[in-house]
Amino acid sequence: MRILVLGSGAREHALCWRLALDPDVEDVWCAPGNAGIGRTVDLEPVQLNDADAVLALATRLKVDLTVVGPEAPLAAGVADRFAESRLPLFGPTRSAAQLETSKAFAKVFMSRHGVPTARYRVCHSAADAIDVVRRGELGEAVVVKADGLAAGKGVVVAPDAAAAEDAIRAAMLDRAFGEAGTRVVLEECLTGPEVSYFIVADGERYQPLVTAQDHKRIFDEDRGPNTGGMGAFAPSPLVDDRLQARIGRDIVEPVLRGMASEGTPFRGFLYCGLMLTSAGPKVIEFNVRFGDPEAQVVLPLIEQPLAPLLFAAASGQLRGQGAGVRNQESEIRDQGSGIRDQGSGIRDQGSGVSGQGTGIAGIRSAALRPDCAVGVVLAARGYPGEVEIGHRIEGLDHLGHEYPDVLAFFAGVKAVGSDLVTAGGRVMTLVARAASYEVAIARVYDAASRVRFEGMQYRRDIGRKALTP
Repeated sequence: MRILVLGSGAREHALCWRLALDPDVEDVWCAPGNAGIGRTVDLEPVQLNDADAVLALATRLKVDLTVVGPEAPLAAGVADRFAESRLPLFGPTRSAAQLETSKAFAKVFMSRHGVPTARYRVCHSAADAIDVVRRGELGEAVVVKADGLAAGKGVVVAPDAAAAEDAIRAAMLDRAFGEAGTRVVLEECLTGPEVSYFIVADGERYQPLVTAQDHKRIFDEDRGPNTGGMGAFAPSPLVDDRLQARIGRDIVEPVLRGMASEGTPFRGFLYCGLMLTSAGPKVIEFNVRFGDPEAQVVLPLIEQPLAPLLFAAASGQLRGQGAGVRNQESEIRDQGSGIRDQGSGIRDQGSGVSGQGTGIAGIRSAALRPDCAVGVVLAARGYPGEVEIGHRIEGLDHLGHEYPDVLAFFAGVKAVGSDLVTAGGRVMTLVARAASYEVAIARVYDAASRVRFEGMQYRRDIGRKALTP
């Protein structure tokens, strides 16, 4: 099987690494990738937002499956373009991707389909938004969200009206997030622990993956501004079988059912960012792709073959039993991709679980390693604001020799000769797997202490919440 992964961050590095482990995967490419990912798989240049260019690349490489990492290509309609050409791509269409690309769309959609979430108002002007805050419609503490894509930085949790008004002005008048802040969503501030819940969906069926917990704030103890994520651990000890069943019944199935009923069936990774409130789990946000840095800790725990699972979902063929790629081989050969027999890779997903006549069905959770994983992001000085770049990364040889069990997934790096130097805010994610959180935490921080670059910053408390759930 030949696979193309789109993106250039640590999430895409983790996807490439995990897919390359599958016994039936012959080749993996990453486009455009980065110099660190290039140490794992071959790279190909491409403009991710140019759907025609991405399609041409997949056709030239004769890939059997294209897997989309970041949200921008989905917003640009790359999945729609591949569907027109009948080429398999794992990721939702532009319309389905609105669950992430427009927070206003997501909130109205959830209201329409009875998905539990915070009370909200969609505001099209700063004056309207400030009026909502001053009237106290949503309480004293308010969450201010730029409507569009803002690289994970368009959310401000304002503790009072003054802070909320500042956030509104920054988004809507100062355009701190560009066009993403043309309108804002104001929400009541929910309380409770946060959990990341991931599924793979084919439009009608879904398979739960591993839960995780992300750390968004830049500093320890969840202080400072929001970032794209400073670390994560998996699985979350907060989610037991009963809670997982409730999340599926109250959140996942209504979302997939609603998307299908509106003519935009959802295929791809769906990330449900949840707040576990006293009234039950409520949706904070959706992502229509794997989270980052959650992907880096979830993927190392998935034991079953990943490529057949993603291929089956992309083809609308997830099944409880016997849904291997073998059953789709003749169709894909007709499309000119020449996929080989993939066998019964999906059979281990278990028996189907009825969607209670809704047309949506879940299948048993992915087969997992009996371990936990802790990932720590090493970031450049200045992140999440303006960052310093161009600093040589030292100590990487120690990882390979002294910490062979610690995984290094690269993001903001480039090559200068034989060295890697910093080229972005989040430089890399280190991940340790172990039988306990305590061991994984100790191992990943021991490894982090051996890596150095000027201005390096990272949180020292990643995974601590797993010890005191």
